Amino acid sequence: MESSLFKNAPAISSERERELLVFIEESKISINDLSLLNLAFTHRSYANETNEDVDTNERLEFLGDSVLGMCVADWLFRKLPAKQEGDFSKIKSVVVSEDSLAQIARSLHIDRYLLIGKGEENSGGRQKKALLADCMEALFAACYLDSGFDAAKEFVMRYLSQQIQAVLDDDYHRDYKTSLQEYMQKRWRKVPTYTLVKRTGPEHDFTFHMEVDVNGSVYGPAKGRNKKEAEQRAAKLAYDQLVKPNTD
Repeated sequence: MESSLFKNAPAISSERERELLVFIEESKISINDLSLLNLAFTHRSYANETNEDVDTNERLEFLGDSVLGMCVADWLFRKLPAKQEGDFSKIKSVVVSEDSLAQIARSLHIDRYLLIGKGEENSGGRQKKALLADCMEALFAACYLDSGFDAAKEFVMRYLSQQIQAVLDDDYHRDYKTSLQEYMQKRWRKVPTYTLVKRTGPEHDFTFHMEVDVNGSVYGPAKGRNKKEAEQRAAKLAYDQLVKPNTD
C-alpha cells in the first residue's frame, strides 16, 4: 500500500494487535498490513473524537463497493452460465445490499472490532446495519489493496456465495404481489383483494395480519411488520399454491 493513500491509521496497541490477528484467523481474510486492517474498522465518529490525527474507513468503503460488485459479477458470470443479464442484476442487487452485508458482518462479529466514538457507541452504533455494511465494504477494499483482486474475490465469495444461494432458493426475492396480480389478470381478468384481519402487539410495534382473495379463494392470514410486508407474504402463499406447481 502506498503511504500517500491515507493520512494515518489509528495506533495499534499490543491488545489491539492481538484482536486484529484473531479477526484475520477467524475470518480468513488475506491481509498482512495490520494498520490497513485497523483503518477498515475506523468509523468517522472515532476519528472525530480522538486526539490522534487519523483517517476513516470511508475512502476504503468507496473502493470496496466497486471491489464487491466486480467480485460478485465475475462469480455470477462464471458460475451461472444459464442465467441472463437480467437474472444477474436481480441476484446482485440483493446480495450486495445493506441487509446482506450486515448479516455477514454479524456472522464475523464485526461489532467487536469497530472503532467508534462514544456518541455512536451510546446510540447503538455497533449494531447499525449501515455501519456494519460499510465496514464490510472497507474490509473488501483493504484485502484488495493488500493482497490483490484474487485474494479479495476469495474473501468476498467465501461469504457472498452463501447469500447468492439463498437468493436463488428464494427466487430472487420476487415481488409476489405483482406476480400474483399478473397471473390473475391473465387467467381471470381480475386482481387480488387484500384484507387486514387484525393487528397485534404494542402500538409502537404492531404486527399486521393480512389475507388475500384470489378469485373467491382466500389465502392467509400472513404476518408482517407493516401492511406491505404482510401483503407480500399473503401473496406468496397464494402464488406458491396456484402458480408454482404449474411452473416447476
